[in-house]
Amino acid sequence: MTIRNAHEIDFQIYGDDLQFVEIELDPQESVIAEAGAMMMMENGIQMQTIFGDGSESNGGGLMKKLFGAGKRLLTGESLFMTFFSNMGTGKQHVSFAAPYPGKIIPMDLSDLGNKIICQKDSFLCAAKGVSIGIDFKRKLGVGFFGGEGFIMQKLEGDGLAFIHGSGTIIEKELQPGETLRIDTGCLVAMTKDIRYDIQFVGGIKTAFFGGEGLFLASLTGPGKVWVQSLPFSRLADRIFAAAPKGGARKEEGSILGGIGDLFDGD
Repeated sequence: MTIRNAHEIDFQIYGDDLQFVEIELDPQESVIAEAGAMMMMENGIQMQTIFGDGSESNGGGLMKKLFGAGKRLLTGESLFMTFFSNMGTGKQHVSFAAPYPGKIIPMDLSDLGNKIICQKDSFLCAAKGVSIGIDFKRKLGVGFFGGEGFIMQKLEGDGLAFIHGSGTIIEKELQPGETLRIDTGCLVAMTKDIRYDIQFVGGIKTAFFGGEGLFLASLTGPGKVWVQSLPFSRLADRIFAAAPKGGARKEEGSILGGIGDLFDGD
């Protein structure tokens, strides 16, 4: 039997497109999550807010914590994370909800080389003992032109982690040397051996008039890649573009707009 450093938690995922995951904790077991991800918890669960990136603090003092917090600021995440611990007797449950329609993907890091790299906003929660940080890319071009795929989070350890993707999620297995090019926003996660780079879309007319972004993520195997069909940023752009400007109902193109103005006092 393999002994894990991370807490061994049990779980169940509920729902179809608007999912949540229920974590079952034995006494003294804990799970870590982003601030604001918790949906509900039983009475024996206690919360503890921590400063930094959620790594185990095995020394390093204040400067190490400040460095971890600074890295999280680069991803646009909160400076704080939260531990949820079972301090009661018997099994207790705590649930975490997905932030928008999509799928929750359980990742057993011990089966994935003890590390995965994921989009900065896809992490939901993980067993205590899993380290959450950021993954810097070596090539400068990735940093300046990566768009949504620029700064990626890394989850390290041997426990369970849960990430969230939008729309339909597909898992692709890339063979050594096999390359997959995808929109940077559609990349959810990948295993650590995947080589990741940003490529410019060739041809100025293709870039500006083809309806696609200027840059694509180039992923080369071996390893696994998880891809989402509808990045939330793309959905938000469509909603924003379709929203009435200035709150006027006249945009709907019907007589109702004029009638509504009477009730509004316009």
